[in-house]
Amino acid sequence: MKIVVCIKQVPDTTEIRLDPATGTMIRDGVPSIMNPDDKGGLEMALRLKDEHGAEVTVVTMGPMQADAVLREALAMGADRAVLLTDRKFAGADTLATSNTLAGALRLLGYDLIITGRQAIDGDTAQVGPQVAEHLDLPQVTYVEQARLSDDNTLTVRASTEEGYRMLEVGLPCVLTVLVTAGKARYMSVRGIVEAFRREVEIWDSARIGAEESKLGLGGSPTRVAKSFTRGAKAAGQLYEVEPTEAVEIIVAKLREKFII
Repeated sequence: MKIVVCIKQVPDTTEIRLDPATGTMIRDGVPSIMNPDDKGGLEMALRLKDEHGAEVTVVTMGPMQADAVLREALAMGADRAVLLTDRKFAGADTLATSNTLAGALRLLGYDLIITGRQAIDGDTAQVGPQVAEHLDLPQVTYVEQARLSDDNTLTVRASTEEGYRMLEVGLPCVLTVLVTAGKARYMSVRGIVEAFRREVEIWDSARIGAEESKLGLGGSPTRVAKSFTRGAKAAGQLYEVEPTEAVEIIVAKLREKFII
């Protein structure tokens, strides 16, 4: 079985600051990490490899420094790593990103494609489903568990607001996975050493053969107009009253805000 996991290097959101003048993210000095949901997806792929045998390939789109998360994945147990990097990919929104990834996936071949549910630097949850659409594949989102029922069928548990759903999906397919899918395994010292001895394949736009009009900023129909931090909320007012009076206060506040 060939499993391809799409991962992303993202800034650690606990360290993010915005430039108040430009509204853009200040990246200097901000550490980068593997996107948490993607790491959950990688762990799922590695468990399937442990249980059934599989070749696990990791692929990411980004600048050359994204090599670091690919080597982290190799140290965890991935078999192959591909970095999609080209100035023509710069400025991509989710649609252009998914076009680039889909072009690479067509060349790699796959039985199962795994992505994280969403990236913490964008929170759109769009790339995985868009990849599935480009490749005309069935998809299951918000996946927490997956097991191989037979050679061509996965049984998956997908999280919902009400609880969860148990579904069967035929291969090939796309799963978008939650970080709660499983605690990611640690990298061994030997794995880290070997990861830095291995090759990370570098693919550019010419290699994937995608239409340039669908890549990068030029292939992105959406733009971020402005970014800003959420302002601090005003201090609340504390009431120490009996339940009957509390109800009256709550109703009055709701009417004051035209909620009722």
